[in-house]
Amino acid sequence: MLRAASTSEVSSRRQTAVLVVASAVALLTVLDLSVVTVALPAMQRELGLSAGQLQWVVNAYALTLAGFLLLGGRAADLWGAELVFQVGLVVFTVSSLAGGLAVEGWQLITARAVQGVGGAVLAPVTLTLLTRTFRGSQERARALGIWAAVAGIGGALGGVLGGLLTGLLNWRWVLMINVPVGVALMVAALVVFPVRRGHGSHGRLDVPGAVAVTGASGALIGGITTAEGLGWSDPRTVALIAVAVVLALGFVAIERRVSAPLMPLSIFRIRSLVIANTLSLLTGGVVGATFFFLSLHLQNVHHATPVATGFLLLPGAIGISLGARLAPKLLRWASQRKAYLIGVALTVTGLLWLCTVVLLQSAPAQVLAPSFLAMAGCGFSGLPLTLSALADVPEDRVGLASGLLNTSRQLGGAVLLALLMAVAAAIAAPQRAGDLTAGYTAALVVMAFLVAATAPLGVRLSSARPKA
Repeated sequence: MLRAASTSEVSSRRQTAVLVVASAVALLTVLDLSVVTVALPAMQRELGLSAGQLQWVVNAYALTLAGFLLLGGRAADLWGAELVFQVGLVVFTVSSLAGGLAVEGWQLITARAVQGVGGAVLAPVTLTLLTRTFRGSQERARALGIWAAVAGIGGALGGVLGGLLTGLLNWRWVLMINVPVGVALMVAALVVFPVRRGHGSHGRLDVPGAVAVTGASGALIGGITTAEGLGWSDPRTVALIAVAVVLALGFVAIERRVSAPLMPLSIFRIRSLVIANTLSLLTGGVVGATFFFLSLHLQNVHHATPVATGFLLLPGAIGISLGARLAPKLLRWASQRKAYLIGVALTVTGLLWLCTVVLLQSAPAQVLAPSFLAMAGCGFSGLPLTLSALADVPEDRVGLASGLLNTSRQLGGAVLLALLMAVAAAIAAPQRAGDLTAGYTAALVVMAFLVAATAPLGVRLSSARPKA
């Protein structure tokens, strides 16, 4: 009995350690995105970035993250999540240092792109480690809820920390803060995750497939961005969209022919996975885009300082964390379907409320309540999608499924931000604050209707509750 209890205690301690390290990495990667959002105006002033380049500071990270997530998940299945986890941390930390030392816009954008590769390795691996460590569905839901809540806290800390670092020091520290944190996590991971071989999978990494899907994503975002200034009929816009289509078709052809595809097309026979990824593709960018436009609105229209902007964005990030933390409790009595639809209702209500606040140019403090409500809804709806995506996936495909889910979120986020920038640019003229306000409002309205439009598909999520 004593031996059994001791074994149980050791297992519990290991589970806690895995959850702490995985959550800390989620905190690091989300912190990086939210920190950069608040620092964008300062980056633009010091490096002389154009509006398009400013968008690429965000999207360069999002694109490589989306394009290489599948590669990261597949690498974890082949070589072991523990080894791939360490590699991802090294890439992420070194590129953060390079971004903080950048003196030209292209250097910053390049560093952000490499950061995305590191994040693409880390994101699916953390989900893989959690899924393999926590076996019971309710136990797994609780762990994933804590993991998502910590990521929400990253959004909260990012806004405040980014404002403080940018206002008191300069924008470079919003990237360089990742260096000591990354080194500490490398040491902790060596203790918690002893490096070992993969889980019995064999094959090679499908690098051509990863390059094709990343190129298709980049060309698509580039085409949308070009359309903002030159129009949809411009030859360069048309050419970029055409390249995106060709590369996407090439990716499908590669996956059909290679012996070890990056994304075996047979995985799309899993209905729950397809529904979850479709919903993630459509709504994955709502959180980032909301913070992006609110940050610009507060600083460009109300002339709020970076520090003040960070604190004004804090309730929204707390909302994400609280929603994600309460989602496992909600799933004790509600199905994945009901939990997702509750999240949709809260998000749509919050975004429409924000629209009125931004359009009327109300006092900056008026954004606090609606941003909290909208982001809490996002926190509620995220966990049902994660559970649905992983529910019916075989053990040897967990890394792939995790990578695919994160790919949907990041790619959808990059495309959504580019489209919303095009909408805002078509309505707003940068010479007058009122026109900027109209552009930001239009972006929020489009997001609200997009989230609402996912409800019919959300009804097709599982009606079952997680079992103990």
